[in-house]
Amino acid sequence: MAIADMIPTLDDTALANLRDNAARLGVSGAAQQQKQAAILLPLIEAELASRKAAKPKPVRGTAKKKVVVVDSDA
Repeated sequence: MAIADMIPTLDDTALANLRDNAARLGVSGAAQQQKQAAILLPLIEAELASRKAAKPKPVRGTAKKKVVVVDSDA
C-alpha cells in the first residue's frame, strides 16, 4: 500500500509526524525523497485541513454568576 493511500487511515499524531518527516525530506532528502515529499505534502495538508474543518467548534459556556449571600441578622 502506498503512503498516499494510508493518509486517511492515520491518526492525528501519525499524520503530523508524517508531515514533519516529509517536510524535512523535502529540504534535505535525496532527489527521490524530495520528489515524494513534494507529492505527499499537499495530500497531508489537505487531510489535516479536512479534519480540522470536521471537528466541532468549541462551545463557549455561559459565565456563571457569583451569588453572594448576605446575613441579614448581623
